[in-house]
Amino acid sequence: MKSRVLLSVVVLLGVLVRSSSAQQSEPQPNTLSPDEQKQGWLLLFDGTSMNGWRGAYLDSLPTRGWDVRDEMLIVQASGGGEAAFGGDIVTIEEFENFELCVDFKLTEGANSGIKYFVTEQLPKTPGSAKGLEYQILDDERHPDAKLGIRGNRTLASLYDLIPATNKRPAPMGEWNHARILVKGKHVEHWLNGVKVLEYERGGKEFLSHKAESKFKDLPEFGEAKSGHILLQDHGNQVFYRNVKIRTF
Repeated sequence: MKSRVLLSVVVLLGVLVRSSSAQQSEPQPNTLSPDEQKQGWLLLFDGTSMNGWRGAYLDSLPTRGWDVRDEMLIVQASGGGEAAFGGDIVTIEEFENFELCVDFKLTEGANSGIKYFVTEQLPKTPGSAKGLEYQILDDERHPDAKLGIRGNRTLASLYDLIPATNKRPAPMGEWNHARILVKGKHVEHWLNGVKVLEYERGGKEFLSHKAESKFKDLPEFGEAKSGHILLQDHGNQVFYRNVKIRTF
């Protein structure tokens, strides 16, 4: 009997030690490891403020629609309109060749997006600022997933141009990891460690998809030398953290 009790205690202690070790090894959100710092990564969100961002087409941050809470950058729910409440936010800085990583967590039926090579062309057109978009979407519940062509408006797709494939999204309410890699004209979208699409900006495939898209009448769309990073306000609550970038 004593040996069984002793064995149970040993097993329990082992579980507690492993659990404690796992908690200690889990990185703190919105921080950079020593290796990441050596590799040139920079945080675009520090977990406590929106420093480094402004509203699209604005000189300052939006007065509503965005919140920083519990180390998360949050798009507030406001009815589903595109850039109709607080509006999109963009980085103050522009980027050309880069690797961008973003953690995001959806709510049911939510729509948002991570845009890159964003240019604020004037006169301003209705809706969101124009740029290449890594789609953030609840494919199961948002109607946009069934629009477009061959699923090119679904999660992790190049919005309205190229559909993402081999996707492994996290269950609703859990964090997903987006990665966008840009080297010259070559671009890759990754979701949770899996590459889901790649293309060449201005290449034959890109232009073919563009000709079928809502951007067909914008001759310079997607081909700017550099541009802002944008997080989209589409009127649904979406959570962001660990927004970081390194340039080449």
